[in-house]
Amino acid sequence: MRFRLLIFVLIFFSNLALAQKPNIIVILTDDQRYDVLSLYDTFPWLNTPHLDRLAQEGAHFKNAFVTTAVCSPSRASFLTGTYANRHGVIVNAYKDPDPAVPLFPELLQQLGYVTAFIGKWHMDSDIEPRKGFDHWVNFPGQGNYFDNVLNVDGSIETVSQYITDELTDRALRFIDKFCDVPFALYLSHKAIHAPFTPAPRHTGLYSQVDFAGFDDPAEDLSRKPNWLIARSKVLRNGAGPDPDKRLEMIKTVSAVDDSVGRIVGELERLGLLDSTAIVFAADNGYLYGEHGSLGDKRNAYEESIRIPLIMRYPPLIKSGTEIDELVLNIDVAPTLLALAGLGAPPHVQGESWLRLFRGEEEWRDSFLYEYYREDDYRPRGGSKTTPTILAIRTAGWKYISYPELEGEIDELYRLDVDPKELNNLAGRPEFATKLEEMRLRLAQHLTPERYTKPKPPSKGPLCVWLDINC
Repeated sequence: MRFRLLIFVLIFFSNLALAQKPNIIVILTDDQRYDVLSLYDTFPWLNTPHLDRLAQEGAHFKNAFVTTAVCSPSRASFLTGTYANRHGVIVNAYKDPDPAVPLFPELLQQLGYVTAFIGKWHMDSDIEPRKGFDHWVNFPGQGNYFDNVLNVDGSIETVSQYITDELTDRALRFIDKFCDVPFALYLSHKAIHAPFTPAPRHTGLYSQVDFAGFDDPAEDLSRKPNWLIARSKVLRNGAGPDPDKRLEMIKTVSAVDDSVGRIVGELERLGLLDSTAIVFAADNGYLYGEHGSLGDKRNAYEESIRIPLIMRYPPLIKSGTEIDELVLNIDVAPTLLALAGLGAPPHVQGESWLRLFRGEEEWRDSFLYEYYREDDYRPRGGSKTTPTILAIRTAGWKYISYPELEGEIDELYRLDVDPKELNNLAGRPEFATKLEEMRLRLAQHLTPERYTKPKPPSKGPLCVWLDINC
């Protein structure tokens, strides 16, 4: 009798602890730079009320970054809490993370969570369900804004609805079905990636806007790297980003904002809003013509590596919290695992934000940015792809190097006086000491304990730099 009573007590308290675990929702967009929110003044005509609400009722991370500004590596970093050199996804549409580096939803499953992935995977091109997810909805590659083939838990379905709305509908059905148990939903939108296609209801938005170019004439391109100068010459002769397409890209975020509003509204209806941790982020930023009319991402400039990042969870986060510290996409996994009651596994390189929410002062003072050349990527403005980049970002400075380009100029920027990174200070005698300090910081991030040179799926100078046989 006593043994049965003991079992009952253990089960009761186990279920009670499980019931207290927060629901988790991660919403990820594609190519949305940090200031494509109406929280900022970059686009004063932009209206994102539901995202603004998340920030007003939670935390807005004002200095949030990705460790690699390209889709597949960044997505793997969100899911694993590690740098690309550790999880192994170093270029687009190549492979999934190393199985030795588990995804945070796998670990949440072990805690009793029901997990779902809905949307764009964009790592290995196989659309079959992945381990770690009890519910799976995925489309091939980039997907389309209309007319998609979906893999839904191993079955193929064809849908015609605008994809942001389709994914949101499926996310709401998952929430409704599992509202009585702890759930973790990873909603990964195609938006706002090319081909930039706003929802039909938003095609007339911002029709009065004259979307001017972002190429700053005050920038000293003569002190930029040679590869960038060569590309810029072509871009500035008419091959640069199309202003009309950039505007269409920004309009596409409106459907994402609607999606956030619908999800928050459903959580409110179910009485789950304040017991659900919601994280909103993007996989990387995007250049709108800065730095010699550059487009796309990949570069180590702020427009490329800096992302929107918001988290709402009232039991821990006060309304209107603003976080100035350097936070990264690799922090999402350990933060959510900590909320669920699990310490960070040994493989995780990110840090839990719980320390920031509690007001603890010690935090990172720098981070590594890594990008590895993709031989099959050809940007506008030239046949040569973006070279491998290793960079260091601190609160006030940035150092950028191109390790596979022998003799290429480095870049050094003092961000408090030059936030747009217009004037490269590398090579100027008065900044020689700072340059060496930043090079030393980079070397510290590249020690064997923190960094492993990855094996690229390519041949050429990158393999020479990595000192491996490709």
